This record gives sequence, C-alpha cells and structure tokens, in this order.
Amino acid sequence: MAETPSNPPVPTALTVHQSSRVLEIGFDDGAHFRIPFELMRVYSPSAEVQGHGPGQEVLQTGKRDVVITHIEPIGHYAVQPRFSDGHESGIFSWSTLYHLGANEAELWKRYEQRLAEAGVDRDAPMPLKAGGACGH
Repeated sequence: MAETPSNPPVPTALTVHQSSRVLEIGFDDGAHFRIPFELMRVYSPSAEVQGHGPGQEVLQTGKRDVVITHIEPIGHYAVQPRFSDGHESGIFSWSTLYHLGANEAELWKRYEQRLAEAGVDRDAPMPLKAGGACGH
C-alpha cells in the first residue's frame, strides 16, 4: 500500500460530485483523487464502522448507491459527511482522505476479500442490529 505522508498534504480543492458519486480532492503536493462515496462509507473512520479496536470492524454492505447529502468542515483538518443511509459519525481527516485516495485499489481488494470471507454480497442489505435499529 502507498504510504500516507507523515505531514499530510493540505487540500487545495474539494468537490462533491453527486452524479458520479465521488469526492474529488486535490492536495498541495500535487496528488489528486476521485474517491467513490461507497469506498468512503465502507471505510468510514467512525467507531460504528471501525469498532473500538482491531477485529471489531463492522462489514458494511448495501452501500453502492450511497450519496453524500451534506458535508461539513471540521476545523482546518477534516470534513464530516452525512450519507444518504443516515450515517454521519465519521470524521475524515485530510490524512484519512489521502490514504483512501492513494490506496483505493488495495482497499477495494481488501473489501471484496472481506465480503467473500463473510459469504455476503456487496449489495446485500445491512443486517439489523440487536434491538431492531437499522445498521447505518
């Protein structure tokens, strides 16, 4: 996987493309990425997706058509998108976005491997959580 710089570059441009469902982001080091919303959603840095430690990640499914309905800047270091499935707790730092963009192919491969290991399809609906709440 490509290394994320230790001093992450700063974005110079950020555009949400609804029709193609990608976040386009350019950095001051010249890097430019078009990160699919689905990739952002399945690798959201929130505890709801990542869990509270290694091995506690929650496999996300049914996110192919998710869109960003709102995006809020968080200080000068991150953005917090709200996704159409209601998920809004992930704060994406510049280094997280750089990592997603720089490692997109490897991250997709890892996601597809996790789906195969779990025996589920990418488009399968998320299972209901205990207590009947839907899995965002």
